[in-house]
Amino acid sequence: MYRTLTQNPQEHLVSVTAGEVKLEGNLVIPDGAIGIVLFAHGSGSSRHSPRNRYVARVLQQAGLATLLFDLLTPEEEEIDLRTRHLRFDIGLLASRLVGATDWLAHNPDTRDLRVGYFGASTGGGAALVAAAERPERVQAIVSRGGRPDLASSALPHVKAPTLLIVGGYDLPVIAMNEDALEQLRSLKCLEIIPQATHLFEEPGTLAAVARLASEWFTRYLN
Repeated sequence: MYRTLTQNPQEHLVSVTAGEVKLEGNLVIPDGAIGIVLFAHGSGSSRHSPRNRYVARVLQQAGLATLLFDLLTPEEEEIDLRTRHLRFDIGLLASRLVGATDWLAHNPDTRDLRVGYFGASTGGGAALVAAAERPERVQAIVSRGGRPDLASSALPHVKAPTLLIVGGYDLPVIAMNEDALEQLRSLKCLEIIPQATHLFEEPGTLAAVARLASEWFTRYLN
């Protein structure tokens, strides 16, 4: 089903079936995992995003399995590099996330794990749409600098407890998330990280994101 990557014996390269396509992913399942978090990366990024990989390591240390995977095929990535339109196709990205969720449900190593979503930027919008489509499977959501405005029609249908995290200097995105918070009907929370911009590159800000996400997922996936 998968092969171990040489740089980390606990990390496995997997081929995730999502509808009619197969997507490359990196799966880590700690011993005694209490749940699994799927990562939906932001526009122009991939499963190799250093920010998401950092958050994933923190979650793994908290006993959570993680799946970071590419939302687009290599051919679609090439197209998107030229047109930049697929990264904003929230319906497509959400369908890939739903497909990965269904793939986990059929994987004997992950089918018994409760599922959470961690979305960044446009991936945050995709995570909310996908969660509305799989309310019985998705138990928790964390959005980092997300674009919930791209998921506006799905917001009232999200059932999972949702944590929205935004940088204090990311003023347009703060407004988008405040509007989304009003539309969400699930258990919800908005956390604003002081002195952080959209990518949380300032010292200590990404660590704050990882801590908040770890606490949220361990609370609602345990």
